[in-house]
Amino acid sequence: DLLDPAFLSTFAEPMGEANGAPSQDLGAAKRQELGALLIQISALAPQIRGLRFEGFIKDLFAGFGLASRESFRVVGEQIDGSFKLQGHTYLVEAKWHGPKIGFADLMTFSGKVSGKAAWSRGLFVSYSGFTDEGLEAFARGRQTNLICMDALDLHQVLSGTVTLIDVLDEKARRAAETNRAFVPVRDLNLRGS
Repeated sequence: DLLDPAFLSTFAEPMGEANGAPSQDLGAAKRQELGALLIQISALAPQIRGLRFEGFIKDLFAGFGLASRESFRVVGEQIDGSFKLQGHTYLVEAKWHGPKIGFADLMTFSGKVSGKAAWSRGLFVSYSGFTDEGLEAFARGRQTNLICMDALDLHQVLSGTVTLIDVLDEKARRAAETNRAFVPVRDLNLRGS
């Protein structure tokens, strides 16, 4: 009875990463919509801007079929979202503020990720980027559990020259090979970057 086609047809079709097939392209209209949203966000007050940036990240990842989730709270901390890629769950930290992210913020988020299941990974998205000193100190003497993206990486994805899936896959590979949490898209040697 469980294999009866009539019974099986009552279930919704799985989408995106849920069935193992993330989308490789956003489409021109969605890229344009998200690009316009990013411009709108830049004009907002800092507190609102941060919250809207988290929503932008969720929409971008959902557009690529990555089973993204909105921010959530666990006892004593907030996680800005999560998504699934290639069977891995990534926790997301999204920051949009003036100064570049340094060692302390990287360590704080890495600690949040380390406090979850052993198979958890982290993605730190900082619109303003990361300090060279912070990245160097973060890579020294510990294994990374993070990959990082900045505004230029996001703009490359929104321009359609590279896909988010390729960027995340290659950043994870480079982190595994070099222990560097941040490698800019332009240094990944991806098609079109």
